[in-house]
Amino acid sequence: MTRIDGISPSRARPVTRIALWMARRKTRALAGRDVQGAIQPLEAYARVPRLLLGYGMLEEATARLHGVPERLKVLAELKAATLTQCEYCIDIGSQIAARAGISEEQLLALPRYGDSDCFDELEKLVLDYAVGMSSTPVSVSDELFEALRARFDEAQLVELTNVIAVENMRGRFNLALDIGSAGFREGMVCAVPDTVAQSPTTSRSHDSSRTAMAEPAAPHRHGGGDGASGSSASAATDGRPAAVA
Repeated sequence: MTRIDGISPSRARPVTRIALWMARRKTRALAGRDVQGAIQPLEAYARVPRLLLGYGMLEEATARLHGVPERLKVLAELKAATLTQCEYCIDIGSQIAARAGISEEQLLALPRYGDSDCFDELEKLVLDYAVGMSSTPVSVSDELFEALRARFDEAQLVELTNVIAVENMRGRFNLALDIGSAGFREGMVCAVPDTVAQSPTTSRSHDSSRTAMAEPAAPHRHGGGDGASGSSASAATDGRPAAVA
């Protein structure tokens, strides 16, 4: 039971109702079935329609960026989700990761990624950044950032930083309102909650000469609306729901 009752589509104002309905359709496609509670975060935001609008625009803008390979962003998001220990985020994030080609072995290896052969050096570097950004206070060393700078251009760095920051925002919002797992991965392997103290970042060396710069992802045409009609709801290219009302 969440701490605040969200606004269900049937109770929402017309424009918000359309946005929530479209978001539910996207989560149904992500899970392959109806998932009760799939859009609870958006239903909470619908209590304040202006916030739903602003949040939806942020998610939409984030989804439309493809300078960083999706696999790297999905791993960074999921690692951040495990560190905030948001059940909803881990649940949907694991489903998104699986659809992006992340194996069950990799999902389970996330807590000890630094010592795992499941991830390459670039993936481990991105996971290090997710750990550092998800720490309180944030702990991103100059050495780590220089290693990232050797692999990503400045636009890519901003994109990757935004992805991790947005995931932390999602998790803290959901945790404060007691929004739990919706069941996207019911009966399937899921990533597990983690802590910064258990993550291997501090013991890893960041040699900026070891990996070539990441190539931008291939252009992808986004299938959702652009909001010009006054209301739209879409999902990030990884399937995460975003509403614009």
